[in-house]
Amino acid sequence: MKLIIGNRNYSSWSLRGWLAARQSGLPFEALTVHIDGDDWQAMKRQDGEFQPSAGKVPVLWDGEVVVWDSLAICEYLADKVGRDRFWPRDDAARGMARAMVAEMHSSYLALRRSCPMNIRRRVAGIALSEEARADIVRILGLWAEARARFGRGGPFLFGTFSAADIFYAPVVSRFITYGIPVPGFARTYMEAVWEHEWLREWVAAAEDEEWVIAQFEVASPA
Repeated sequence: MKLIIGNRNYSSWSLRGWLAARQSGLPFEALTVHIDGDDWQAMKRQDGEFQPSAGKVPVLWDGEVVVWDSLAICEYLADKVGRDRFWPRDDAARGMARAMVAEMHSSYLALRRSCPMNIRRRVAGIALSEEARADIVRILGLWAEARARFGRGGPFLFGTFSAADIFYAPVVSRFITYGIPVPGFARTYMEAVWEHEWLREWVAAAEDEEWVIAQFEVASPA
């Protein structure tokens, strides 16, 4: 399999797709592109093998199969290797995990805009809109419920590392970058995610990247 990902420092969706590929346990080759670079912008306008994804990242190739969108990649890989590798076995836990992933996939636009992912940066005193603050409160509430109800088997949202952690890993990164204050249980969870061997590998690669996207380097102080 081949997985095209964007800049590791900035691309939250690429992080999710890459974590899903690692979670599958299947061998794959990761190809990183500069999503703001001229070569990638030109490639998106060409006909050919890139066309089905409309230039989006991540994109997974598996033989004749082309899958784009991080959630679609996660589900495709779960079908290949067994859904228990990605989702909790308990019905109630699995139902909540799916709902949390779907909400992450489609929501929290205010937080995304106020706090773009930027692994290398640390920002103090970020000015947050009321909408972004509401997103944070909502996320922390979901984390608290998942941990309280289903987190007894380990340090992650549903105990062991799952699709839910894959999809909220970029939120952990954002909270760290912008110094978002969180309660103790959330700090403990964030530390578990940030110290996961796959996250450490991703962060190290992001720190080594030379690409810079100016629009993601601007943050408004309070």
